[in-house]
Amino acid sequence: MFTTLTLSVVLLVLAGVLLLQQATAGVVEAKKEASLNEAAGVFEFMQEQLRTPDVRGAAVHEALNQLADLADAQAAQYRVVILGPTSTLVSAGIRAESVPDDLRSRVEESQGMFITPTEVVFTDTTVDPEPGWAIGASLVGTNGERYPVFYIFPMTSELKTLQALRSAVLVTGAALIVALAAVAYLVTAQVVGPVRKASTTALKLASGQLGERMPVRGTDDLASLARSMNRMAAQLQQRIRELEMLSTLQQRFVSDVSHELRTPLTTIKMAADVLYEARDEMSALPRRSAELMATEIDRFDVLLADLLEISRFDAGAAVLALDEADVAALVDAEVAAVVPLADTLGVELSVERRTPDNTAAVDPRRIRRIVRNLVTNAVEHAEGRPVTITLASDADCVAVTVRDHGVGFEAEDASRVFDRFWRADPSRNRVVGGSGLGLSISLEDARLHRGQLSAWGRPGRGAQFRLVLPREPGRGISHPPLPVIPVDDAPQEVA
Repeated sequence: MFTTLTLSVVLLVLAGVLLLQQATAGVVEAKKEASLNEAAGVFEFMQEQLRTPDVRGAAVHEALNQLADLADAQAAQYRVVILGPTSTLVSAGIRAESVPDDLRSRVEESQGMFITPTEVVFTDTTVDPEPGWAIGASLVGTNGERYPVFYIFPMTSELKTLQALRSAVLVTGAALIVALAAVAYLVTAQVVGPVRKASTTALKLASGQLGERMPVRGTDDLASLARSMNRMAAQLQQRIRELEMLSTLQQRFVSDVSHELRTPLTTIKMAADVLYEARDEMSALPRRSAELMATEIDRFDVLLADLLEISRFDAGAAVLALDEADVAALVDAEVAAVVPLADTLGVELSVERRTPDNTAAVDPRRIRRIVRNLVTNAVEHAEGRPVTITLASDADCVAVTVRDHGVGFEAEDASRVFDRFWRADPSRNRVVGGSGLGLSISLEDARLHRGQLSAWGRPGRGAQFRLVLPREPGRGISHPPLPVIPVDDAPQEVA
């Protein structure tokens, strides 16, 4: 609205200025033409009077005086300045300075009638000079002598007309500006207001206030917009409720199935353990079957436990058992547990502590699970290259990074690695029989601590995962002590 009103005012001002300029130019040009016509007639009359046979010698000065007096009788229209043989004759009320010097020179030097704008100077010093036209020519006496005569046409009435026109334009412009402001206000109230209300309603719907609706008034396009938005909001609310109900049913289904599978799985596992313990007494084929069955049942048991954990996160039932613990000791314990797997795959594990105090209020079980998932995942994808675990802390938080130099992943997959059952390379066989939910559970565990878990990776250059935990519950994390981009890869990243 403000922009429209401003542009309208600017256009109105420009139109007023243009109108005044054209009106001024028209009035000035009309005054010029009228002055020329008037001066030509008066000059012809004066010339005839000056050439009468009885105007000779000293009678010339007397004739010029009479012509000047005659001009005084027409003072409302013009004034004259005559350069007589003995003195300068000037009409009453003006001064001889009203004749420009350049016009005086042109009239004295050549024959003809000339016109130029001038500034009329009055004998009354309390009256300001005003613009006008000065027309000059030379009267020729019977003896051939030339007497310059100048006709001064003040623009008094024209100035009053232009002043009245200027006042009328200003008053009209001010009235139009007020009218434009009123129209803009009405447009805002009738058009922009409902549109703004629609925008506010849309923002509230986007923020989750699905019960928000727009008031419907009338039958115009804005009312149609309000009805359409209300219909959309109602349908959106219904769809979201259906999705929420479906999600709740899915979560309950997963949770119920996981719980129901616990009992038969325990029985099957006990039977499988018996067969596995007696595998040495079996022939080759049954022995191999018993080994495979025991391995897959263990994997199924891990998957079932992870599904139960995920269902608790989805239901919002996961809680922390906080305890003041040394995060470095938790990391050392999990690294030691993964050493046999690392030795099998030919991966060297190393732990670097950059700060001595790495204590924080955490849930040790969940932190160990995060570290176990990160280290196991790094060892599995390291392709025989070293894996480095780094710890550092500051006054606010403790950070742990796990860096491998294996296959890595694309940059755009940095957030997808935490998706459930996501794999960077579906054709790649798992070395460790994981459930595909480890990183998802790790991310939920980190969020439960009000911490951060982020990933960096590049194909062929490996990957790095960073866990950041606040030292105390509720403390914010501003600048983690370890970067998510590994230091050994930072120059390549900048390039």
